[in-house]
Amino acid sequence: MNKKVYYSALLMAVGIFVVDQNIKSIFLAGYRNYAECISLVFALNKGVAFTMFAFLGEWLKWIQLALLAVIGWNIVRMGKKFLLPLGIVIGAGLSNVYDRFVHGGVVDYVYWHCGFEFAIFNFADVMIDLGVIWLLILSFRKK
Repeated sequence: MNKKVYYSALLMAVGIFVVDQNIKSIFLAGYRNYAECISLVFALNKGVAFTMFAFLGEWLKWIQLALLAVIGWNIVRMGKKFLLPLGIVIGAGLSNVYDRFVHGGVVDYVYWHCGFEFAIFNFADVMIDLGVIWLLILSFRKK
């Protein structure tokens, strides 16, 4: 298999991780911006999406780390066309897991409250969604 694809996926993962952690550091330092529809505020999510599974406590970070490893291993075996979106998912996932180890929960900061209250999320969450959508598209495309 072409090593360039592996390096590109690794670079993608590292880049997403670094960008996400730098954005989060701004909010950890105290930045806040309240607006009509989307506010930028600090929140520590001890669960996953919509605080689900928060009851797992300390186990959640280890479960997520194991899931990232299993998902990564299986996707790598599927072929090189899946490596770039995998790099996105792994980099973003590791950034959120890193938060759990360092801060006791995931640092979230984008709060959507325009018309209805939506979740509070971060850059890594958006990247995970993007990577998963890309993986799904690749999985269902004809060869």
